[in-house]
Amino acid sequence: MMDAVAAPPDLFDAEHRALLAARTAYAQGEQAGAQACHQALGLLLSSYERLLRETRRLVRRSDRAELEMTQLNQRLQELAGELEYRATHDPLTGVLNRAAIIERVNRHFMCQGLALIVLDIDHFKRINDSFGHPVGDSVILGVVRCLKAVAPASAYIGRVGGEEFTVLLPQHDCTGATLVAEQVRRAIEAHAFGLPDASRITASLGVSWQPCGGRFDEAYGMADEALYAAKRSGRNQVVRAPDPVTA
Repeated sequence: MMDAVAAPPDLFDAEHRALLAARTAYAQGEQAGAQACHQALGLLLSSYERLLRETRRLVRRSDRAELEMTQLNQRLQELAGELEYRATHDPLTGVLNRAAIIERVNRHFMCQGLALIVLDIDHFKRINDSFGHPVGDSVILGVVRCLKAVAPASAYIGRVGGEEFTVLLPQHDCTGATLVAEQVRRAIEAHAFGLPDASRITASLGVSWQPCGGRFDEAYGMADEALYAAKRSGRNQVVRAPDPVTA
């Protein structure tokens, strides 16, 4: 035969007993006597005071728990934001990484045409080989400063390779984007990068434009071909890709 399961203890047993005694004294009325009523009232008062103390303690604990939960939720939101930022931004420069720029280009192509600039730092391997990667990183950061100083507010800047960057221009046609690319080229050429040999840094740029419905691969491919045309022509220049309709 199985043992009977013991009932859980009643947390309010003392209060129930005090209430029962008070009810009994009340029901008996004058027959209960002054002493019995006094005892029942005293027991009821002490139980009520205990309930107040416990209630205040539980409320304080609840407030602390609510505050801790609020702080925890806030920290979780901060961590989620940090993870999202790390997933979409280049750790060295803070601009968008390749995956993020591709996603934004394709998203914009769903509802509008846009222009794309592809930039490559000229002779960057020589900089790394001659002065080391820390100097190369400082050059990359300097180029990003030039891009941010020149690019319009609507632009998205992305690092798509070691020394290669892409600028997404949603509100520009190819002519307007070419003007922006030329401003970037001049800004980099004039920037003091502080290299040990005091040499200057230049960049070659290619520009393309695709209408609504395009894809990143197409726009990037056309801009990249224009970039290499600039490299073949002597570097430190901007080349505009042919119009996609007449290409």
